[in-house]
Amino acid sequence: MPTGIVLLDKPEGLSSNGALQRVRRLLRAAKAGHAGSLDPLATGMLPICLDEATKIAGEILSSRKHYRFTLELGVRTATGDREGEIVERCAVPELAAGRIEAVLAGFLGPGRQVPPMYSALKREGRPLYELARSGVVVERQARPIEIFALRLLGRQGRRVELETHCSKGTYVRTLGEDIARELGTCGHVAALRRSSVEPFDREPMQTLESIALACERGDAPQILPADWPLKHLPAAHLSALQAVRIRHGQPVQIASAHALAGKVRLYEEGRFLGIGQADGRGSVRPKRLFT
Repeated sequence: MPTGIVLLDKPEGLSSNGALQRVRRLLRAAKAGHAGSLDPLATGMLPICLDEATKIAGEILSSRKHYRFTLELGVRTATGDREGEIVERCAVPELAAGRIEAVLAGFLGPGRQVPPMYSALKREGRPLYELARSGVVVERQARPIEIFALRLLGRQGRRVELETHCSKGTYVRTLGEDIARELGTCGHVAALRRSSVEPFDREPMQTLESIALACERGDAPQILPADWPLKHLPAAHLSALQAVRIRHGQPVQIASAHALAGKVRLYEEGRFLGIGQADGRGSVRPKRLFT
């Protein structure tokens, strides 16, 4: 069974779970999980963790993301993107590039954002989008986000091309609506592509077609090792005896770990065992181990 991470270039029109299940079946993985869902409208990087690598998906979920998106001004939809029903039409003022860039600069830095009703967040076990489709609107608490970069790439008519680098939990649809409002009009996201998820900024993506073709030929598609996105964590190397104790849930003393505190990568003879927790005094206990 494969254990590792596939960087899928998700196609438009397919849900993140639908894309995940296709990859899982193609690679015959027992289980799979994605790190950060994309709307069916959106395309781009969807990290898919296979088998044991699902245990480190949470480490990727907290990463920053890069998006390119098209904001269409003058029309607001129920979902915040082009797939939703039109709920408002607005006049679009004359907008020079300098005016747009000034508005974008106002979104930089830490902020708070109210998640949209059409989202996978749950209320009493039900996704908000299910409630929204039933005509139910519930109060949502604003959540902290951060916009690290927001650039104007171009404009053609009522369409504005933008690029952003943002924290986890940022809804680009909501960001687009907020930008349109600050420009004195309304708007929706007409196209959205996630170009990368940190730390996979320079890694190539694979399509469903390329994975299927590789499997058909008997070739191995590119699967990144499970510890690839954990390079920011220090490594702790265990002896065979220490590895046995760790697997039994017992802490171990590691001389080289005296300066380490927090999460660490655990290895036995170069083999990745999972994530441990170091206390800064040489003791390391298991946190999330591979079987």
